[in-house]
Amino acid sequence: MRRLMGYGRFDGLETARVMGRLYAAARLYVNFFQPSFKLKEKRREGAKVIKRYHAPLTTYQRALAHPKVAVAVKKRLRDQYRLLDPIALLAEIRATQEELGNLVDRRAGQAHGQQRACTSTAPASAATFAKTLGKTVKVGEPRATHRRPHRPYKTRIRMPSKLDPHIATIQDWLAAQPQLTALAIVGRLSEKYPDEFGTRQHSIVQRLLRALRRKAAEQLVAQEPLGDARTVASLPGSVDGTGYVGPDPPTAPPTEPARTTTKHNRPVDIGSSIATALSG
Repeated sequence: MRRLMGYGRFDGLETARVMGRLYAAARLYVNFFQPSFKLKEKRREGAKVIKRYHAPLTTYQRALAHPKVAVAVKKRLRDQYRLLDPIALLAEIRATQEELGNLVDRRAGQAHGQQRACTSTAPASAATFAKTLGKTVKVGEPRATHRRPHRPYKTRIRMPSKLDPHIATIQDWLAAQPQLTALAIVGRLSEKYPDEFGTRQHSIVQRLLRALRRKAAEQLVAQEPLGDARTVASLPGSVDGTGYVGPDPPTAPPTEPARTTTKHNRPVDIGSSIATALSG
């Protein structure tokens, strides 16, 4: 059901009529032209489950092959099948899905006083729809009923702050003393307005101070263009080490002293033992 109708919320008589058209077309299309598998047998071999299925058939074909269905019912089904066109039914399904998707989008726009235009891309006839099959489908393109509704974001409203009447005074203090801290500003405000300010207002003063300093830094960067880039003076000597004036590095690898170990409480020279083995 969700694959056919999507996850939108539908209401109203107009939507009910469109849903009735969609159900009618989908019922005929699925029962007469959409084959499906049916389980034939299932057995277990140890931890493995083996399933066998019948050949894929439509519901219409299974009804005709069933021995308990009356002959009159089978005749009525055959007559109805001859009058149906699968392309026309599929075109009707796509058109009603497009209408339902536009209804959901339009209702979401009405919640904010915005009437969204109902633009339908459904073809005018089944022949026109048949020409578009296999050509206009994009990878991952959702159906109209699966589109996310258009919901404009709410504008964030800034609440008034207690510091709004005193911003000019704080800016004058910062112009005279740029290194002034938030605690010092709160102290000055509490001295002038003891009923309004105290230590609890330290956080909002910190945020205001951060915003004012950021704004002042942006203005300075905008006013002063970047000058010529100055390169750091290079160290004496080139990269190959000709400027090195220290002692000469050793040319031979350092020799390690011979290590000794004990065997049966007697010292054995490891280095001399290896040399004797190689020479022998």
